[in-house]
Amino acid sequence: MSAPRGMNATVDDKKMHSVAWRSVGFCSLGIWVCLALFRGGFWKLRERLRPAVAGADGRVTAIIPARDEREFIGRAVASLHAQNHPLRVIVADDESTDGTGAASGADLVVTVEPRPPGWKGKLWAVASGIDAEKTNPDYFLLTDADIEHVSPDLVTSLLAQADRGFDLVSVMVQLRCESVAEQLLIPAFVFFFFQLYPPAWVASEKGSAAAAGGCMLIRREMLARIGGIASIRDALIDDCSLAARVRACGGRVWMGISDLPIRSIRPYGGVAGIRAMIARSAFAQLRHSSLVLAGTIAAMLLTYIAPPLLLLTGDRWATACGLAAWLLSAILYVPTVRLYRAPLWTTACLPLIAIFYLIATIESAVRYWSGRGGLWKGRLQDA
Repeated sequence: MSAPRGMNATVDDKKMHSVAWRSVGFCSLGIWVCLALFRGGFWKLRERLRPAVAGADGRVTAIIPARDEREFIGRAVASLHAQNHPLRVIVADDESTDGTGAASGADLVVTVEPRPPGWKGKLWAVASGIDAEKTNPDYFLLTDADIEHVSPDLVTSLLAQADRGFDLVSVMVQLRCESVAEQLLIPAFVFFFFQLYPPAWVASEKGSAAAAGGCMLIRREMLARIGGIASIRDALIDDCSLAARVRACGGRVWMGISDLPIRSIRPYGGVAGIRAMIARSAFAQLRHSSLVLAGTIAAMLLTYIAPPLLLLTGDRWATACGLAAWLLSAILYVPTVRLYRAPLWTTACLPLIAIFYLIATIESAVRYWSGRGGLWKGRLQDA
C-alpha cells in the first residue's frame, strides 16, 4: 500500500528544508575556513610596529586637526613633545569655540579659515596645517587630537618602518576599551577592519590599500606626488583614501598594530556613542551603493548570524556545521580580544556583535538618504 499523497509531500518538504539548511551550513563553515586560511592571516595580528632604537634620519612635523578638543589636545601635544625623536607640532584649530588652540601647547597654532566647497572639514584643517609649515620636513605625522603617543620611541619606530621602503606607515591605535559596552563592541571594530583590509596584503600590495587614520606617517615628497591633501579633499574615509592615492602613484603602504603604547583617550559614551561612530561613516565605506549594502547584509547574515541559528534547525549536519563555524569564528577572534584585554566570553558573542554593526550600517544608509549623513560636531559631512 502506498503512502498517502499528503504524507509524501510532508516528507519531501522536510528533505528540502534539510537540504537548504545544510547548504547554508556548508557555506557558512566554508567562509570561516577560507577566512582562517586564505585571508592573509588577518586575525593573527602579526603586522606590528616593533620598538626601534634608531629610525631614519628625517625631520618630522606632526599635524593635528582639532575642533573643540580642549579636553584632550593638551595630552596629545605633550605626548608628541615627549618623543625621543624631535619634531614640530602644528595644531590646526578648526573653528573651535572652547579655546582648543590656546590650550594645546603646540609649536604653532593655525586658525583654519572657513572651508571651501567640496572639502571635508577635517581634511581642510589638515591641509591648512600642512600649508602653514614652511620648514620642509621630510615627513608629516598625521594624527588626531585624542591620540596619546605614550611611548617616547613611537616616532623613532615609525621612521624605522618607513626606512624599510614604505611611503605611508600607519598604526591602528589602541582604542578605548574600559566599559562593558566598549569591551563587547570595540575589539570587533578592529577585527572587522582587518578582515576587510588584511595588513599583510596591504604591505604586499596583494589587496586594497588601507591605513589607520589615528597615526599616519607620510613622506613629504610622496604627499606632493599625489597632489597633496587636495587630492582626497572630498573623502569621508580619509585614511583609506590617502592610502589608495599613495598606492596609485607608485608608493608603498604599511599598516598594523603597535607593540609600543599609543592610545585613543576619547570615551565613546556607551552603546549609543559606539553606534553613532559606526553610523557616521559605514555607508560611505560601502561607496553609498545600495547594491553593496544588500551584499553586505547577505554576507553578514551568512557569515556571522547563520551559525547559531543553524543549531535550532534540528538537522544533524546543519547543526554540526553551524557549531563548527561559530566555534571557528570565536577562535579567530581570540587574538583581538586578548589585545584589548576584554573578557574571553565576548568571543562567543560575535553573532550578536555582528547584528549590532549591521544595524548601525543600515542606520548609516538611512541617515545618508535622509540628508543627515556623517554628523560630527554640528557638521553634516556625508549628506
